[in-house]
Amino acid sequence: MSSYKTIDSPGDTSWFVHDRFGLFIHWGLYSMPARHEWVKSYEKMPEAEYERYFKHFDPDMFDARDWAKRAKAAGMKYAVITTKHHDGFCLFDSKYTDYKSVNTHAGRDLVAEFVEAFRAEGIRTGFYYSLIDWHHPEFTIDVLHPRRDDKDAFELNSKRDMKVYVEYMHNQVKELLTNYGEISYLFFDYSYAEYEPKEGLEWQRGKGRDDWESERLIETVRSIAPDIIINSRADIDQDIWAPEQYQPLRWLTHKKTKELLTWEAVHTFSGSWGYHRDETCWKTPDQLIRLLIYSVALGGNLMMNVGPTARGFFDERACNALDVYAQWMKYNSKSIYGCTMAEPEFVAPIDCRFTQSIKGDRLYLHLPTYPHKFVELPGMADKIAYAQFLHDGSEVIMVTPENSVNNNFSYLERECEYPDNFLALRVPNLRPDVVVPVIELILK
Repeated sequence: MSSYKTIDSPGDTSWFVHDRFGLFIHWGLYSMPARHEWVKSYEKMPEAEYERYFKHFDPDMFDARDWAKRAKAAGMKYAVITTKHHDGFCLFDSKYTDYKSVNTHAGRDLVAEFVEAFRAEGIRTGFYYSLIDWHHPEFTIDVLHPRRDDKDAFELNSKRDMKVYVEYMHNQVKELLTNYGEISYLFFDYSYAEYEPKEGLEWQRGKGRDDWESERLIETVRSIAPDIIINSRADIDQDIWAPEQYQPLRWLTHKKTKELLTWEAVHTFSGSWGYHRDETCWKTPDQLIRLLIYSVALGGNLMMNVGPTARGFFDERACNALDVYAQWMKYNSKSIYGCTMAEPEFVAPIDCRFTQSIKGDRLYLHLPTYPHKFVELPGMADKIAYAQFLHDGSEVIMVTPENSVNNNFSYLERECEYPDNFLALRVPNLRPDVVVPVIELILK
């Protein structure tokens, strides 16, 4: 069994650290301008101008079942959707607002359809909920707000009551946790108390736990769903730490206690979370697979994001990225599900990554950079019983000093000694037709 123990947390993370791979979905009105989900803030767009997206939102090609089938094929075990993003628009039928999908041409609760479809495919469902709301009339103007540079911003802000918004926000979270059955993951987004406004505009400070009343919010969530896992972006430690657009180089630890964290890297297929028609920084197949391997190799998860189009489908570029995962995970998922960072005694060769089954009986050697003929594993001869490629179960010859001559392997010059307990793996000259080949090592 794995010897790694993460910091204690209130939710049940057992399924999370087993499943390892999820789908993030950023979808809303911002899919219509199609130039980043923060378009309202970036372009300081007035409410009246942004209203045209609400008026014309018509996802006539939305089929949650198609989304779910694609996610399942890609090997994703859980999915999180933006029930409300920073623009305040709700994909669910909330009784606390008219600013929701039910009142657009869609005419229905899109979150309900998401939940039903993904559960039907055996995929756990999660909700993203923005603590920020640029539409709500009582949400105070701050350093990120679209109206931050308006001439009358200060006067307008002085008439706003953040506590009224907080009650609205808390009530919507209750709705999400009571109207859709069991929800496995609640992804709040996000706190920014450290954000500094321009000089003379101190009243536009960022927001954090006191503004959200996070302790009360979390207490409410736990009273409804005790085992749900929650990220830490409400500015209060919970179950999951989720760095975005960043790939850690080591297992993340708590900044105060130094204990290991339960963590997840959150990435986009391209450079935007919401649908971005003209964005071209799409990740290559190699980058996509490496993100997944490198996360699990350091004890973490990966959640990859897709931004559906305004008409409600995954565009061809997103489908191609999902297909990359589908093709690789079909044969190599054993090196991801139920795996974690290898025990310290197993040190991966240069340019390789190990994952190890949590049970401890299998070690998976990932080869992002394919070697020439041999992979050396010094000190491991007495630990490995058998080696095979994971994608097809074909044997990989294990070379020791005793059989090295028959396998055309000589260690440097004949007069040099082998390291103790030396082992090498003989790989075919021709790289297998796999984005990142994996060798399964069955431990003694």
